[in-house]
Amino acid sequence: MFGPGIWRMKRFADSVPEIMDLQREINRLFSNVGQNTAFDYPAINVWEKDDSLVVTMELPGMESENINVSVTGATLTISGAAKADPLKEGETYLRQERAVGNFQRNFQLPFQVDSKKVEAKYEKGVLNIALPRLKEDLPKKIKINF
Repeated sequence: MFGPGIWRMKRFADSVPEIMDLQREINRLFSNVGQNTAFDYPAINVWEKDDSLVVTMELPGMESENINVSVTGATLTISGAAKADPLKEGETYLRQERAVGNFQRNFQLPFQVDSKKVEAKYEKGVLNIALPRLKEDLPKKIKINF
């Protein structure tokens, strides 16, 4: 009554969840093709300290006048231009791994910052940004009445 085809169908049906998982993973890997999210340059570190955020970004060899930092609401934007090392006549690169060109990174911050008190410092190839939390955005203790 049932031929060998029913067993093949059952084995295929058993593998459907694995095939769907594989499809989701492929979609995830290729969802950002053409965008610079797999390799975000330059890399950053962000941490919370007291009532502020600290952001560090490595920008080796850049001039501070080629770096722009702005804050709008709870969005931090860092942009700039990394220039190639000039070669003299007769010189050619054997290997060139340092990124050159324009970059822009936008970050959604976890809270509103006081843009008037933001401080940025560029030293030894590292950009340090201190982003104090807006006083109105600080958590407030609520008194419970009895």
